[in-house]
Amino acid sequence: MNQISRRNFIGISALGLAAAAVSDVVPPASAEEAKPASANEMLNSPEISIWVTSGEERFAVAPRATWRPAAGTPVNDQLQLNPTIQFQEILGFGGAFTDATCYMFNQLAPPAREKLFHELFHPSEMGLNTGRVCVGSSDYSTKVYSYDDGEADPELTRFSIDHDREYILPILRQARQVNPDLFLFSTPWSPPGWMKFNNSMLGGSMRNHYFPVYAKYYLKFLQAYAAEGVPIQALTSQNEVDTDQDGRMPACLWGQEYEIEFVRDHLGPLLESSGQPTKIWILDHNYNLWGRVLDSLEDEKLRKYVNAVAWHGYYGTPDMMTKVHDVYPQVEMHWTEGGPDYTNPDYLTDWCKWAGTYSTVLRNWSRSITAWNLALDELGRPNVGPFPCGGVVTINSQSREITRSGQYWAFAHYSRVVRRGARRFDSQSSTADLRHVALENPDGQRVLVLTNTGLAKTIDLRLADMAASVPLKENSVTTLAWR
Repeated sequence: MNQISRRNFIGISALGLAAAAVSDVVPPASAEEAKPASANEMLNSPEISIWVTSGEERFAVAPRATWRPAAGTPVNDQLQLNPTIQFQEILGFGGAFTDATCYMFNQLAPPAREKLFHELFHPSEMGLNTGRVCVGSSDYSTKVYSYDDGEADPELTRFSIDHDREYILPILRQARQVNPDLFLFSTPWSPPGWMKFNNSMLGGSMRNHYFPVYAKYYLKFLQAYAAEGVPIQALTSQNEVDTDQDGRMPACLWGQEYEIEFVRDHLGPLLESSGQPTKIWILDHNYNLWGRVLDSLEDEKLRKYVNAVAWHGYYGTPDMMTKVHDVYPQVEMHWTEGGPDYTNPDYLTDWCKWAGTYSTVLRNWSRSITAWNLALDELGRPNVGPFPCGGVVTINSQSREITRSGQYWAFAHYSRVVRRGARRFDSQSSTADLRHVALENPDGQRVLVLTNTGLAKTIDLRLADMAASVPLKENSVTTLAWR
């Protein structure tokens, strides 16, 4: 992504949320997607568990609310819940295991790392269960590298993942040991330089006569990781296909025709013939490229190999994912990158901005939300690129003290309560400063995440013939759960 977009993501995201307000009311699911509920569905318990982040509170237990028979006209703002209208199934929430992130995790003493990983990944804690893995270096790396550096090597005789064996693979194995359900997908920032016109991993574009070789390169990566006990469940063909970042970092332009040809004629068939079960996601770039996605998916042969689109939130608005879903409802949507700027004064307290982003993303058909770097140091390092990103957590380079960002606390309101396999269901409100998303876990528990960006208020929930009143603090994120 470009420097303006990353540096100003929070502001742009807030504008995008406002621009997408009308999209917050997603059209009802089609008949085949709706999941009818029983006629007179009743709750097992009248009590609603509540957790709040606001002011000095961080995912703090709040007094419970109680369902009661609805009567009379509501005196407060109202939010209507309709579990009979259901939408997409949720894969999960997580972040990127960049070279920089794994390096910082590796700086922790084993007991401290074990404690942090239990907090981040264990299902009884944060329960993060999606992760993005870089194929070679990204801008958040200790150095620029591929798995086959040097002169042209079309036979891939030099291919090696030795760099990743030092700390990336051990960190991934440890994370998956803590959470065996960790879903990993991989993304390249650049092919080896010798496959590109500028002979460098920094910027530039691909030589198409290397497509067959690059497909084999990607397959060798997947096979090598699987042999190390780290199988990859999905892949994207390129990070941010529509920019070369002015040659300031590992990047590669992929024109639409090139991406289609590479996936359709080379990568997809090679994975299929080799028995590799990894799913292919295309684009891995911003919402505003939704028209490109529609054009690409018109290719029936491409759709044979592609089951999803990966989106970034730096430009455009989340409703652009719905534009694609409406035409190709069988193609999944996944949100695969977004991270804070550690130089922003609200880096530690911007939970409302992130939680509001997440609710709008989920209301526009995304099945997963994966942040950018899980961990960086206090200056957003290691970093070989130009952008001042911060981690979901910060690990101080000297003291090893761990600091949790506003994005971390936004994640807590989703990942601690929403389980894999949950389904989003319909929720409607006309309150301008309230973002909301409702989900039903596989065990029947229902979850509602409310992001209040305004003054303190009370919201009246309506569910069939039941009602509940819930106080919302100023600039707060509130998660409710009930059965």
